[in-house]
Amino acid sequence: MRLEVKNSRPKLEEIARIAGVSKATVDRVLNNRAGVQQHTKLHVLKAIETLSGEDADGNPLRLRLDFVLPGGHNAFIADLAHHIEKQAIQRGDVDVHIHRFANIEPEAIAAKLDSLKHASRGVALIGLDSPLVRESVRRLIASGITVLTLVSDISHVGRVSYVGIDNRAAGRLAGYLIGRFLPGARGKVALIAGALAYRGHEEREMGFRHILRERFPNMEIVAAPEIREDPDRAYAEVRALLKQYPDLLAIYCIGAGGEGVARALTEKGMEHSVVFIGHDLTDSTRGFLLDGVMDAVIDQNARVEARDAIDRLVRAIRGETELSHATVRIQSVFSENIPSEI
Repeated sequence: MRLEVKNSRPKLEEIARIAGVSKATVDRVLNNRAGVQQHTKLHVLKAIETLSGEDADGNPLRLRLDFVLPGGHNAFIADLAHHIEKQAIQRGDVDVHIHRFANIEPEAIAAKLDSLKHASRGVALIGLDSPLVRESVRRLIASGITVLTLVSDISHVGRVSYVGIDNRAAGRLAGYLIGRFLPGARGKVALIAGALAYRGHEEREMGFRHILRERFPNMEIVAAPEIREDPDRAYAEVRALLKQYPDLLAIYCIGAGGEGVARALTEKGMEHSVVFIGHDLTDSTRGFLLDGVMDAVIDQNARVEARDAIDRLVRAIRGETELSHATVRIQSVFSENIPSEI
């Protein structure tokens, strides 16, 4: 008896890709021909269910989505992962798998992306904008996987959408706030870089440098080496900067590492004399705002980013609509307007 495959179901090559078998094997399974072992037949049928979004009885299946995120001590990423899992539970039509990396190395990220080709329907990633990662993303897309970039974009890879803030605008906002906090000031401002292999961090630095040059030319930027999103490195670099520049006016921390900056300022007794701007409202940065160690946090809404990323992946997989960027609103948070929820 010939198996029925609805017109809306995937093509032969798509089934073969997911099942990891040849198109000839898929054809034999679909037509109930001999020469296919039972376990291979079941594997092909499972691939058909996965791609079609329905089981053998026509009931909807949950789509598998994979999120590739940095690991380490980044509290914002931990919040984002929490919201991704929460959104998936609330929807009920997706099965999310979160992969986090303690070391932000392109080789590890590329290897993980390559491993998802035969399992995932859609991938969202916060990835380095490096040749290895770009090629892995292109291979995923070429194999039929829907890919979306999250928080930090990746250039020229054919992803369906980017979900996150305008990072260049966020860097400009940080510079604007420092300039307005210190009207007419002349002196040095420290730039604490996170990991500039992230396009988002590079864009924040670019925006910060541009606005100081345009609007506040009397402020000179002194930059520490990349801290690689490590609070201990941030602590050491800020201590060195404060020793070298005891009259430092302000610090802008581009990414994670704010805990280290705050610790160094507090130990030196300079937590109320140096303007400190950072990113992302978390339990830690909320406390620093209330204590007066931080002057402002440039926040992106992790809940909205998780919701939009899942929604856009699902819509793209189902071919419902053509997608563009989903730019998340930037919010400046001070001690006086901390929202009730992070």
